[in-house]
Amino acid sequence: MGRIVWLASYPKSGNTWLRAFLANLIADRPQPLPLAELPDYCEDEARADRYARLAGRPAEDLSVAELCALRPAVHELIAAAAPGTILVKTHNLWGGFEDHPLHNPKVTAGGVYVVRNPLDVAVSMTHHFGLGVDEAIDFLGNEDTATASDHRWAGQVLGSWSSHVESWAGIEHPNFLTVRYEDLLEKPAKTFARIARLLGVADRARIERAIGHASFQTLAGIERRDGFIEASEKTDARFFRVGRARQWPQALSREQVARIVDRHRAQMARFKYLPPGFAAAAAAR
Repeated sequence: MGRIVWLASYPKSGNTWLRAFLANLIADRPQPLPLAELPDYCEDEARADRYARLAGRPAEDLSVAELCALRPAVHELIAAAAPGTILVKTHNLWGGFEDHPLHNPKVTAGGVYVVRNPLDVAVSMTHHFGLGVDEAIDFLGNEDTATASDHRWAGQVLGSWSSHVESWAGIEHPNFLTVRYEDLLEKPAKTFARIARLLGVADRARIERAIGHASFQTLAGIERRDGFIEASEKTDARFFRVGRARQWPQALSREQVARIVDRHRAQMARFKYLPPGFAAAAAAR
């Protein structure tokens, strides 16, 4: 039986980019991997077919509690099919639901968590999920937030953005690593190298090749050519839409920024996401 390294994030925070890098790192080919081959290197714990097989009925007919009760068995199936370490995508927070662990500790070896500025997460959600900005802000702040199941994916338990970040970034273990989405953009060689070292890869040329193969421009070009199964069915927006930080100043009003900051101030301060003026406002209180 293998052991799982979780590739975790809140939705729209860089999980697919992380998986593309790691898949290209493992494959180590001269040319970028097609997006359709990502599942060959990075599994997804939310694949609906496993839950349906264990339950004997479609995943979309299962309650959140029923899905969570099945999760440990689903994770054991994933690990049992792997000869060694296997990379597995998850959007679940690190914790439990009704006494069921959202990540089976018996088959867990470690994890990489990508955190992104919630101001930009809110903007990205409006395009991917077809939400209004205020709806996205409510989504980020709701402790009961969970994704719905459909024919492709079983629903996942998210909680609020702050709870999600705190749950993963608070893990104190050498095999768990937290990286900022913004550092992947601004310091790719250094940040991706940290992730590669967690998996035992230190070859600089190999890492740089994987970074190039997983660049936003490359991934967006592959999506335009081949499509991508993870593109939203709720909107016509491409999955790889912009790929940059600080989209929020052009998309959010000051009142909307304030709502996000007021709800998520502690974790935003922890990761240096507080906008100019808001940190000083907090100190003056």
